[in-house]
Amino acid sequence: MTSYAVLIFAIAACAWIVVRAMDDHRQAMRMRHRLLDEAPGLIAEPATSLAPDQFPVVCGRIEDGRRVRIELVADTMVVRRLPQLWLRVTLVEREAQARPKIGALARPTGAEYYSMVHDMPEWITPPQTGASLLMRGDGTGTSAQAAEISLYFQQLFADPLVKEAVITPLGARIMRQAAQGDRAAHLVLRQSRFPLTIVPADTIRHAIDAVISLAAALAVPPLSETNRAA
Repeated sequence: MTSYAVLIFAIAACAWIVVRAMDDHRQAMRMRHRLLDEAPGLIAEPATSLAPDQFPVVCGRIEDGRRVRIELVADTMVVRRLPQLWLRVTLVEREAQARPKIGALARPTGAEYYSMVHDMPEWITPPQTGASLLMRGDGTGTSAQAAEISLYFQQLFADPLVKEAVITPLGARIMRQAAQGDRAAHLVLRQSRFPLTIVPADTIRHAIDAVISLAAALAVPPLSETNRAA
């Protein structure tokens, strides 16, 4: 085989590798886009879009009209742990509620870029659970409110799949594990591949129910009603 033929063969081989890689990437993105296909059937007025990382985002309303946002967050920041795919459900209140911002984060490492808890200034003693728990607030809550939500968090974080829970005057948020990265792909190729074709409807429904329950944990009249009563 002449050097010219070897060169042609090498170019063809490289071109095939590039084309194959592009096809694999397109297929992976198509699979990623379908991960939340079960979500629209669980809420009213669903609308699906794509985040910059190509994970789907589904927005809509629950039965009482409050808006809900369902999305996925890929967590690849912790080196000595398999990548995690988190399901994040955010419930938006119709009006600001007279309650503090308080949240809890399970198994904190400091690398949770997606966490709201790390940004809160006040440290709160967390309840005893099966895992380490970081609990913080914005400093506006009473000791009674902290105790009440602490009891709720103790029950909520008994589920090891729950990663974060936050309640604020404007809404509530729950994050729970949707999938864990493929071990071989992570250890050998250093890639984040999740062995999941679609997030089950039951998983999404459970997260929606949990965030509705969390929003009711410190239920008080809206600020507008409190001001009128005063």
